[in-house]
Amino acid sequence: MKLLRYGAPGQEKPGILDGNGTIRDLSGAIDDVAGSTLLPETLARLRQLDIGALPPVSASERIGPCVGRIGKFICIGLNYADHAAESNLPVPAEPVVFGKWTSAVVGPNDDVRIPRGSQKTDWEVELGVVIGKGGTYIDEADALSHVAGYCVVNDVSEREYQIERGGTWDKGKGCDTFGPIGPWLVTADEIPDPQRLGLWLEVDGKRYQNGNTSTMIFNVAQIVSYLSRFMSLQPGDVISTGTPPGVGMGQKPEPVYLRAGQTMRLGIEGLGEQQQRTIAA
Repeated sequence: MKLLRYGAPGQEKPGILDGNGTIRDLSGAIDDVAGSTLLPETLARLRQLDIGALPPVSASERIGPCVGRIGKFICIGLNYADHAAESNLPVPAEPVVFGKWTSAVVGPNDDVRIPRGSQKTDWEVELGVVIGKGGTYIDEADALSHVAGYCVVNDVSEREYQIERGGTWDKGKGCDTFGPIGPWLVTADEIPDPQRLGLWLEVDGKRYQNGNTSTMIFNVAQIVSYLSRFMSLQPGDVISTGTPPGVGMGQKPEPVYLRAGQTMRLGIEGLGEQQQRTIAA
């Protein structure tokens, strides 16, 4: 299934994409794509619905973040060896963990605001993992059974704030609009192997990132198991699993950063595409 949320910011309704690409309203079945909706038993019930009988939604509706009421937005840094190299950082021995504030979350095609005074706002296409069944101390062999589905994430990052302003990654990662997610939450049964997905990103039509999740240092199962040692994972938590090479900071001979008036377009095989315009905050 491809679950989504549509409507004005803060007023999103749950929806599902049918086989013809039409959004159907799920409000009669669930209140939101969030929390307990993502438990295995609820997803199983949704699979029994006659999608074609659900009310169609206008194609002009805004697509919102594909998960609502996110409790934790957890990110993994430097999870592709070639990205670590372009960042002039060593390959990590354990996953690098940081958080994005949930106030950064926006829809897949919403504007991204360049913070006031920012000179080093950057892009990062990433595979998002959405937790369905919660847990702690999850065995790696069982980890994928805790995943409700997957989505596209743009881990927008302000590199000066992240690296040069005290060494606290979070403040360079969590600015408002720095977390576009969606367009869909694609349930795990449609993605049999999350480690074989192509992912890419373009700015103003120029392809900067073109990678594959097969080159992750720590795979999805390892990440889910690892994180569950340090925190309980709960339904609706979102994990962003790192970016392949090609970020603006790593461009040669000089870094390339975003400025107002540009367009980012990005996508992951089977998970859809995003497109954001950059504007001044």
